[in-house]
Amino acid sequence: MTDTKTNSDETILRQPAEIKFREELAYLASVDNGPRPFAWQLSPRMVRTFVLGSTPSGKLDRPVAQKWYGDPAIAEQAIVTLASDRGLLLIGDPGTGKSWLAELLAAAVCGNSTYVVQGTAGTTEDQIKYSWNVAMVIAGGQSRQSLIPSPIMTAMQGGALGRFEELTRCTSDVQDALISILSEKYIAIPELKTDNLVFARPGFNIIGTANSRDRGVNELSAALKRRFNFVHIPVVTNKQMEREIILFRTQDLLARHGFAIDVPPTLLDILLQTFADLREASGAATAEDQRLESALSTAEQIGVLEDAILHSHYFGAAHLQPDILGRSLVGTLVRRLPDDVSILNKFWHGVVEKRSEKEKGEWRPFAEGGKAAMGIMKR
Repeated sequence: MTDTKTNSDETILRQPAEIKFREELAYLASVDNGPRPFAWQLSPRMVRTFVLGSTPSGKLDRPVAQKWYGDPAIAEQAIVTLASDRGLLLIGDPGTGKSWLAELLAAAVCGNSTYVVQGTAGTTEDQIKYSWNVAMVIAGGQSRQSLIPSPIMTAMQGGALGRFEELTRCTSDVQDALISILSEKYIAIPELKTDNLVFARPGFNIIGTANSRDRGVNELSAALKRRFNFVHIPVVTNKQMEREIILFRTQDLLARHGFAIDVPPTLLDILLQTFADLREASGAATAEDQRLESALSTAEQIGVLEDAILHSHYFGAAHLQPDILGRSLVGTLVRRLPDDVSILNKFWHGVVEKRSEKEKGEWRPFAEGGKAAMGIMKR
């Protein structure tokens, strides 16, 4: 397995999946006798086990935790695509776990998930292919030694997976730099007279992600679309699955802070129900200005919960407080002033307060906390 560890684990703010789950990956490799495409470090079956968790039918002598929650068919399709000649493009709304799935797949397949290009409006072709060390060029001219490979080129040379986040945020000419890489499997360096081709080694492929809300911003060309297999990741609507995702990711985030705090199941139910009601209200809205800017994703629920837990912990509470949860939810979802406050205020009076009157209990301080947060924003 490629070792990307450059510091002690304790000094890394966020460990890549291949470091965080190093022991588990080593165990799976030791018991894996399935066929492996190219130089993969695990067979497709074991990659699936790493991502989705073990089952009794797998007959492993230790459990493997589930790390990505979604339809198993989606994960299987993604794994099979990576063994083919086509790139993998994960498409979905913000917060549906596209990047996390891409990271897990790269960690399991090649042991390194850090060959990443982050797509933005300012991403250039150099960031996809290569650039030059200016000082070395001035001193000795352009050569392979003065060339700075991009993460994609590095992945090609190592027969690994390169990741391209938010592909559709890049301009069309930058996107199209991927066409020759995906089809020809090499990068030409015209500045050099000799040794001017970098060929991909077996196992190289690209995992791209695209926000479905960005469609139309920089639509992929037909030529590039043909070189990707599109895998759509839907928003999680199953409450039980969403509960498991939120608890898994929140516990992971809080582990970085070195403490745990009690999250009453009733408060988690309140959070899940409020987001479900918000999604229903958003779906019923007849105009875009009647919807919150937020995608109301599972990732945003995780953000709300983490914010509320941190607030409760650092300001003296032994467990999560319902009024703090209400404040955190409002603070997370309000992005446009005064538009989002107006939309959320209407929802609060029409839905949340009615639930607090009917359900009572922790719904009441939750509703009051949200109202207080909106009151401050109106000033």
